[in-house]
Amino acid sequence: MGHDRRMSFSPLDSALTGPLFVSPAMRAVFGDEARLAAMLAFETALARAQAEAGIADVALPDALSAITPADFDMTSLGVETALAGVPVIPFVRQLREMLPPPLASDLHKGATTQDVLDTALVIQIRDALKVLAPDLKALVEALHLRAQEHAHSLCAGRTYGQHAAPVSFGFKLAIWLAGICDALDALDAARPQALRLSLAGPVGTLAGMGGPDQAFAIRARMAESLGLTDTPLPWHARRGGLARLADALRQLLSALAHMAGDLAHLASTEVGEIAEPHQPGRGGSSAMPHKRNPVSCTVILAASHQARGLADAFDEAAIGAHERPAGAWHGEWHVLPTLLGLASGALREARVLAERMEIDVTRMRANLDATRGLLFADAASALLARDMGTAEAKAAVTRAADRVRAERIDLIDALSAETGRDRATLAPAFSPEPAIAAAAAHIPLLEAPVARARAQIDRLG
Repeated sequence: MGHDRRMSFSPLDSALTGPLFVSPAMRAVFGDEARLAAMLAFETALARAQAEAGIADVALPDALSAITPADFDMTSLGVETALAGVPVIPFVRQLREMLPPPLASDLHKGATTQDVLDTALVIQIRDALKVLAPDLKALVEALHLRAQEHAHSLCAGRTYGQHAAPVSFGFKLAIWLAGICDALDALDAARPQALRLSLAGPVGTLAGMGGPDQAFAIRARMAESLGLTDTPLPWHARRGGLARLADALRQLLSALAHMAGDLAHLASTEVGEIAEPHQPGRGGSSAMPHKRNPVSCTVILAASHQARGLADAFDEAAIGAHERPAGAWHGEWHVLPTLLGLASGALREARVLAERMEIDVTRMRANLDATRGLLFADAASALLARDMGTAEAKAAVTRAADRVRAERIDLIDALSAETGRDRATLAPAFSPEPAIAAAAAHIPLLEAPVARARAQIDRLG
């Protein structure tokens, strides 16, 4: 009772599944009211710049400032958009009806539909990036802190899903964090290229604003008023700036998915080295009362799966045609709001994991014994190579490893039998301390990328 029963075509918009994938703040950023507010901001800034240039009534900006999204008939806008093909046409019509006739004639002067919608989207993107900033900041700080705390917590390094050689859990955390910092580099580079004013007129020449010098001055003043970048050439059919932002968001979600995929495996019953933070009702099963499914990991991985296809879709949509393509621009409308929505939910869950995941260092050490010393095969080969030579040492360790798997004995005993060396001679290769030291040495190397990430996140907010 009382909720909107209209059909939802996206899980992000659904009253049932939306809260799982998207934060409430991000839903508000891309709501219809926020879109209308951004479109109004465009028209108000244009009117102010043109009034200062003497080509619009000086009363127009204040009149527009008094109008709010609530003043529009949203149902009528939707019906007319289906007819017109774009929402700007009915938007401008309704807006003119709210203005006195002398002012209405100066509204939207020299601009075009794409200017309004592109700039409105850019304003929403800027607000959306601000929404992401707190979770990004908390995520980076939590991963950095826990990497330091677990710099010497021994665990198995895994390649191709199998035990490879010892590392520390802090090292794993550092690699996840470094991937997120790489994505923040991409996002920081893409942001100024995406947050650009679009004011170019019907075919991009600004021919309807009283001559080039005046038109360029109006555009510069408008960009300053909206806090956006002024770009000298129109980008109606040059979509690289937004495409780079889409790709940066895909990269961010891929970095989060690396962490989530690893953690989902480490949380599995057979491994049991970490657990997602638990609260009643979270991660349960409708059939199995004992289950604690990895909800946070699931949300992040689902977002990353979708992001790859969305970023590819934007690349397709970014192929221009003449001064404005048919269909490609409309195709973009589905992409960036969805990517930013998915990023909001994924970052919320990644923050939960980074701050509150339960880490079982005892289980990590116990799991090292599962392969009966095979994690130290590389170190054993290096020790034996000192007097046997590299090729012979590697061959001896390979034969011993085969015996470990076949006979269920420890590698040190298999090597002793294979080479005739006693356990005391072989024991140094089976000490975890060199591996821990090598892994821990990487943790201080996070300082530079983390410092850079902090500055980049501050620029988002």
